[in-house]
Amino acid sequence: MGLRQLSPKVVVSVVFVAALFLNILDTTIVNVALPTIAAQFHVTAADAGAVVVGYLLSLALVIPASGWLGDRFGTKRVFLIALAVFTLASALCGVAQSLPELVAFRLLQGLGGGMLAPIGLAMLYREFPLAERMRVNRVLILPTAVAPAMGPVLGGLLVDTLSWRWVFYVNLPVGVLAFLFGLFLLREHREPGAGRFDVAGFVLSGVGFALLMYALTEGATLGWGAPQILITGVLGAALLAATVIVELRVPEPMLDLRLFGDRLFRSINIVQLMSTAGFLGTLFVFPLLYQSGLGVSAWQTGLTTFPEAVGVLVGTQIASRVYSTLGPRLHIVLGVVNAAVGMMLMTLVGAATPQWAVMLIMFYLGLGMSNNFNPAQTAAFAQVPPAKTGRASTLYNSGRQAGSAIGVAVLGSVLAAFSSGGASGGTGHLLGYHVAFAVAAGLMIASGVAALLIKDGDAAATVTRSERVAAVEAADVAAAASGATANFDDIEKFGGAEKFGEVEKFDNADKSGEAEKVHEMQKFVELEKFDDGQMFDDGEKFGRTGKLDDIQKFDVMDKFDDMEKSGEVAGAGEVVGVGDVVRPAASRKSPTR
Repeated sequence: MGLRQLSPKVVVSVVFVAALFLNILDTTIVNVALPTIAAQFHVTAADAGAVVVGYLLSLALVIPASGWLGDRFGTKRVFLIALAVFTLASALCGVAQSLPELVAFRLLQGLGGGMLAPIGLAMLYREFPLAERMRVNRVLILPTAVAPAMGPVLGGLLVDTLSWRWVFYVNLPVGVLAFLFGLFLLREHREPGAGRFDVAGFVLSGVGFALLMYALTEGATLGWGAPQILITGVLGAALLAATVIVELRVPEPMLDLRLFGDRLFRSINIVQLMSTAGFLGTLFVFPLLYQSGLGVSAWQTGLTTFPEAVGVLVGTQIASRVYSTLGPRLHIVLGVVNAAVGMMLMTLVGAATPQWAVMLIMFYLGLGMSNNFNPAQTAAFAQVPPAKTGRASTLYNSGRQAGSAIGVAVLGSVLAAFSSGGASGGTGHLLGYHVAFAVAAGLMIASGVAALLIKDGDAAATVTRSERVAAVEAADVAAAASGATANFDDIEKFGGAEKFGEVEKFDNADKSGEAEKVHEMQKFVELEKFDDGQMFDDGEKFGRTGKLDDIQKFDVMDKFDDMEKSGEVAGAGEVVGVGDVVRPAASRKSPTR
């Protein structure tokens, strides 16, 4: 099979995973090289920190606009431009001859990197129907789990054996290959209702988010009373408050804050804000504990942290199998509670704690977090209209970015407040680290309490049950064996499904030949999947639909026969099997393809 014949789902997954891996890796791999960069350019370690801060600020500046840019100019075009900018800037960072040059190139790199995650996630979720999104997380988790843990290990190896410049050069081969792969194989998608460029929303949200991110990131280091922290923090918060007022009044906002009116989307964003703060705050404090508190090398610290990524990978396989049984609410609660237990175990780590025990704790922490992130991301977009996927992805990624900054700010401040000058042989000098881990656990418990507000019924479209699949297969087999019409009434309840299969959209309705009022069918976009992967034969068996505007959902399976009898489905033909659903009468013409 040639590359041209690859499924669009495979193409999007490959390009997005590769790009996201580079983006996330770049946020951690550079930290290891900072001391060497400072020595190379004869500056202080604090000055070299601008390399990291500048990247984070440019990320924050462009994230709010990424959803609109993808909708307006096409997700393929904007994503590939962002990937090209990120890759080119990586090469420029590697050849930088001074710190100002390096910081400038990092700003450029962040502008490209900031658009990769929101636009890539929107592309991914447009290709995969709701019922398949938990399964796709098995692949999506690779960059989000492995990249943060691999950064310190790979960075230390490159700095020690080659040069600090290679922490940037390492992006080039993957970036170039991902760009070429996407250039030839990705499909373009635009939203016709993207609207005009919201200048006020862009300036207020971008600048406000960047200023607040700077204050939160640097406050623990410079001191919360430092003039630059006070000014940027207050100004950033004020601009974001103005953003809310402005964006709720304009008809075509850049940040569609009205999406928070969806209680499921709102609840999960609150959960993720707090849980991301606790988790990434822990990953910020732990290396400091191991290196500064216990005197362990950066290499050994990276190796000790890496089991967390393995725990996330293992936990993802578990999560995809238990999600439908537990439901998103209980699944998320169990995930954050287990993560909180792992963080509390970190408060027991000291000089006498064997390395293998710490590695087990990190593995357990990753196991818990994967059973929070996976069900949350799967359920969050369950009720978001397809046309709003890009804007919702922007808000979701902005929340997680803010959670990361809050975690570093809160736990960094706790660490500074409780640090003492005790002798290294005792435990007093570790108090600040232990209190920080306890605070992180508290953030996780708070996110678990917020998760109790989630209603499983709101995410019903993302749940697929094994008994539903068994019913489909049994009906198809019976129909094939007897040659008779399989009756939908033989399938008792279909696992509590509230929608007809996973018929979510009907973007391809123009292929049915007679669809007149497609815009009224909000949940009927792609008849490509039925249930747990049953093919709908790309609409070939759908025939000509008479009054599609009267058929808005297929909410209750048992009413299908009533609809056929009532004449609302013109020419429905014979129902051959659940997998085929509707076979057009022989006299009907095939839809125009």
